Amino acid sequence: MARLSDLIEAFIKQLIDDTDGTIEIQRNELASQFNCVPSQINYVIDTRFTTERGYYVESRRGGGGYIKITRVSIGHEGKNYLMHIINSMGDSISQQSAHVFINNFVDHNVVTEKEAMLLKAATSDKALAAVPVESRGQIRASILKNMLVCLLV
Repeated sequence: MARLSDLIEAFIKQLIDDTDGTIEIQRNELASQFNCVPSQINYVIDTRFTTERGYYVESRRGGGGYIKITRVSIGHEGKNYLMHIINSMGDSISQQSAHVFINNFVDHNVVTEKEAMLLKAATSDKALAAVPVESRGQIRASILKNMLVCLLV
């Protein structure tokens, strides 16, 4: 017997397949449809529709809690390269390693010089100065992954 989380995931994936790869759902309506609490929907989205799995999620609070999920289309060689990096990066990354990745993206013509500057600025220790040192690697990896996914959309 399939778990509720699996059923919700399959339903959302079917919705995405039936569209152009982007859906906008209302958390409360979906919870009502599956007779569960909205936090169950959040759990499925947070664990099954991650950047590592090729999805970009935008959450809008208020008005019932809309969630926009976009499946990253992978077809171009550069996109495959970025997805490989996103998937292999891990949960934490140093500023130096992030900048090495970003420089490689420029070398492989995957991002422009201007995009590279923005990626470096967002993942720099200066930008993360308010974050405790022991958490910066995790925050940096999350920021970099999300920015790379945005380049794929």
